[in-house]
Amino acid sequence: MLASAPDGILLVDKPQGISSHRVVSIARRRLGLKKIGHAGTLDPMATGLLILGAGPSTRLLTHLVGLGKTYTATIRLGVSTDSDDADGTPTAAPGVLGADVGEAAVERAVAQQRGTIDQVPSTVSAIKVDGRRAYDLARKGEEVVLRSRTVTVSRFDVTARTEHTVRVDGVDVAVVDLDVVVDCSSGTYVRALARDVGAALGTGGHLTALRRTAVGPFDVADAVDLEDDDVDVLGALARPADVARRLFPSVSLDPQAAKDLTDGKRVAADHPDDDGPVAAVATADDRLVGLVSVRRGRLRVITNFPAPASAAADADRSGADA
Repeated sequence: MLASAPDGILLVDKPQGISSHRVVSIARRRLGLKKIGHAGTLDPMATGLLILGAGPSTRLLTHLVGLGKTYTATIRLGVSTDSDDADGTPTAAPGVLGADVGEAAVERAVAQQRGTIDQVPSTVSAIKVDGRRAYDLARKGEEVVLRSRTVTVSRFDVTARTEHTVRVDGVDVAVVDLDVVVDCSSGTYVRALARDVGAALGTGGHLTALRRTAVGPFDVADAVDLEDDDVDVLGALARPADVARRLFPSVSLDPQAAKDLTDGKRVAADHPDDDGPVAAVATADDRLVGLVSVRRGRLRVITNFPAPASAAADADRSGADA
């Protein structure tokens, strides 16, 4: 009998200075598993919550990518960079002495970025332009024109400010650092928020720190450090059924009904709503069978999850990042 391969969702606290793909590589090594995917990356400069899927649970990642995010960050007013963060090259350093960066002016600039807004992503980003990554084009000196996208910033608050001087290209520059907290929709660039607040104040701005603290209901406080050899990575995997129930209403099926659903048969819905976009189906022994829609009293499969024996075989096949 095949042993069950690792299967679950892993919350990781990414350290500064390494790529998200490096985190995935470490997870593959620690779990002894090729099939590892992620539900959205973080820049090397950023720290915080990455959500990884192991084995069959990579199928859940599609349903995690679009969740809202929470970040803490530091915006430096007075200096702009080509990447809108501290990893970039300064492009302008006017400082703040000639601009109104008082608390009232800052609040007006920040308020312009709240709500549903049209945001132009940072030029140095992973967005594709004619099949090529924007950051590749920018690094080769090619002109990059990105279209604006509609995003939602439900919270953008300044929690602290510090006035000091930094040295840019051998010149002392007066700057203001703003500590902020941001709740936003998936696809929002916090770097672009920093850029646009600086532009509104007439002095430029970029991020000097960024930390993702939450993705939907998942919090970085529950994440593990993959570089800590004492961490039990296998034990840290959240069960697929538990994760699915945190995201969707739950439907429980007996073993025969679960098999029928997996085999493509129509199964009656024992669900409080007559119709629903997504529900998680689990067996009495807490195995996630699939994600379904509920239509006219019947369950219709959106995503199936294989039984343990099939999962082990599936995990043995090479899997690319989700």
